[in-house]
Amino acid sequence: MSKQNVVIFNGRLLPASETFIKNQAEGLETFRPQYVGVRRVKGLSLPQDRTQVINQGSLVGAIKEIGFKTLGIAPKLIRQVQQLNPCLIHAHFGICGALALPLVERLNLPFIVTYHGLDATVTDAYLRKDSLSTNVYLQRRQKLKEKATCFLAVSEFIKSELVAQGFASEKIIVHYTGIDREQFLPNPEIKRRPIVLFVARLTEKKGCEYLIKAMAKVQAIREDVELVVIGDGVLRSPLEKLANSTLNRNRYRFLGLQPPEEVRNWMNRSQVFCVPSVRADTGDTEGFGMVFAEAQSMGLPVVSFASGGIPEAVADEQTGFLTAARDWSGLSDRLLCLLQNPVLWQEFSQKGQLRVKTKFDLNQQNKTLEELYRKLLAPQAQREPACI
Repeated sequence: MSKQNVVIFNGRLLPASETFIKNQAEGLETFRPQYVGVRRVKGLSLPQDRTQVINQGSLVGAIKEIGFKTLGIAPKLIRQVQQLNPCLIHAHFGICGALALPLVERLNLPFIVTYHGLDATVTDAYLRKDSLSTNVYLQRRQKLKEKATCFLAVSEFIKSELVAQGFASEKIIVHYTGIDREQFLPNPEIKRRPIVLFVARLTEKKGCEYLIKAMAKVQAIREDVELVVIGDGVLRSPLEKLANSTLNRNRYRFLGLQPPEEVRNWMNRSQVFCVPSVRADTGDTEGFGMVFAEAQSMGLPVVSFASGGIPEAVADEQTGFLTAARDWSGLSDRLLCLLQNPVLWQEFSQKGQLRVKTKFDLNQQNKTLEELYRKLLAPQAQREPACI
């Protein structure tokens, strides 16, 4: 049986940090993903014969991009998508869902929008001053609420944020995106060391400053424990200065951006994973945190804050420990608890792997997603609410 085409829409195709979009799309078994977006960016490789964008990087392309964002004008792109004869459009991020509305209205297809985190949590004040795309989102948000067939929220927390903004609860389904567990299997032959691992962008939301403060207390009791920070961002310099003034010399390192295989290697060597995310001043909050699922799949217990969607990714006192947001002292106590209790560590490690297998496996989650696609395409979808 031939596969039906599904448009996977995103404003930018596709930043390196958005592997979850590509992994989900390429993992579809009964539908063929066709990537459609506004601008091609340096990042993830995509199949050239299944990728259509307005702006390839030229000045003319930039002008056409503005025309599409502001006026919905993109005749060539619309013709290209029509030729694909897609059965539905699935946009990632609410902001990109708003950008896709002119295309949706021309093609008159079922329309799904996944909200991942920042798009559901940042304040309107931030959106107004951020970019052209976010301003378009504010202008079209009400129309998006009406036109979208269904919204997917990556956690119950994100669903609650959307409902608070006036999105109809009956149109929102909580769907955990899932991870490819075959890429995140621990190698038992690699010996773990007393390392606390942080993997994230160095921004306010990710809370690295609280981890550094917690590690000072940890190292006062366990001098051998090392902090390894993977990631880059605007706060790298002040965070390095904080670590230099508070942590033991030669017991911390900032590695910057690292390829996925190196991140997995560090997950396999470390003893505890910690990204203590908080709600930033902009409102930006952790929607779920795929990296928490990845760490647990690698057998790595997690310590973090009970912030945003993290309590759905990490089971407190089962696969890790969660403490109140910004409580860095409590964070240090829980880090020490896992670092100094090998029996508890082993229990959390095993439960974490099992939890990812049962709740966050990409193949299983994609089966659920494809069932939703088929439900939206069924004849009765015209007569019954599709997302109930």
